[in-house]
Amino acid sequence: MGNALLHPDAAPMFKLLDRAFEMGVYPYQIPLEGKSGARVQIGGRSVLMLSSYDYLGLIGHPDVDASAVEAIKKYGTGTGGVRLLTGTNDLHHQLERQLADFKGTSAAVLFTTGYLANLAVISTLLTRNDRVILDALAHRSLIDACELAHVPIRRFRHNDMDSLREKLATRPFGRRTLIVAEGVYSMDGDICPLPALVALKKKYGAFLMIDESHSLGVLGATGRGVDEHFGLASNDVDIWTASLSKAIPSNGGFAAVSREVAVYLQHAAAPFIFSAALCPAAVAAICTALTILRAEPERVATLNRNATLLRNGLRELGYNLGNSVTPIVPVMLRSEMAAVTMARSLRDLGVLVTPVIFPAVPLGEARLRLCVSAGHSAADLEFALAAFSQVRSPHAVTPP
Repeated sequence: MGNALLHPDAAPMFKLLDRAFEMGVYPYQIPLEGKSGARVQIGGRSVLMLSSYDYLGLIGHPDVDASAVEAIKKYGTGTGGVRLLTGTNDLHHQLERQLADFKGTSAAVLFTTGYLANLAVISTLLTRNDRVILDALAHRSLIDACELAHVPIRRFRHNDMDSLREKLATRPFGRRTLIVAEGVYSMDGDICPLPALVALKKKYGAFLMIDESHSLGVLGATGRGVDEHFGLASNDVDIWTASLSKAIPSNGGFAAVSREVAVYLQHAAAPFIFSAALCPAAVAAICTALTILRAEPERVATLNRNATLLRNGLRELGYNLGNSVTPIVPVMLRSEMAAVTMARSLRDLGVLVTPVIFPAVPLGEARLRLCVSAGHSAADLEFALAAFSQVRSPHAVTPP
């Protein structure tokens, strides 16, 4: 590896990739030959998909597809501009109203990705004179947002309210404090303790931001998210953000906030001002998906029933799933090579899963990240469990 443009820490990654290629177990960028869903086509064969973010099974839903096609016919494939200038159409405003209503806020602002929504909110609202107290496992986009804002960061131990309380009680070095956490954590499948976060926010006069990328459409009886899951009012949280490419089968992201904050973001947030508007087909697909979710909340119940079936079955086989209580089910393994070789063995048996290795997680914390869908049948999940039984890895961490 002699390319001087590469980061000095790239060496361990290239070493692992070289080994994976030599062994024929490289697990990434496997091209799908059609739509994603409970089953997908790869290499000319049908396999069970067990690592898709399509939590509600809405990818390929005929109403979602039809609305996207109709949007292209009416609006074309692009908008011809950024949202602040000539890129806004009436679909964008319709969707922002739907999102605000769904999350129980007075306004919402649409962005082209969830990543950019996080960058926009933090980099626009905060400065180096403020501070962010961030969960240790928060998504990379939230860290990047803080760096872009030059706002000082302190990190509390994951889901540890004593650690957060300690950070909050430390004499503030900024004029405002923002606590940042996620509804569901994407690598571990556990849920933030929102009631305790809200209580600490109120006690210390802080603000609270929750990224719901993996909890929107997943938690709560109707999929409204972590606030519904705990029976809290949505206005207990100051800023909600989420991706629209997971339970909602499209692209984009949003911030659900007060109307005053929304107007400020529309006129001051760089990702809103300088990034092309979300394309009409994607916006229409989101609108229809939200309508389906409202009409069919039983999809959420099916999703969580499927997740329970898979988690229970894997634990009975002796796998360590960490603290997962959601459709994100990490199978914790000792080594990166154990993860990639096990993923290949499962693919050979007809189950497509994603290994998560360094640098996405620290060295020695490699895992398979499974994602359950409402589109999976009980037979699909029994098939998956049979495959996991067959490839039971000697490298799997024994549950404590």
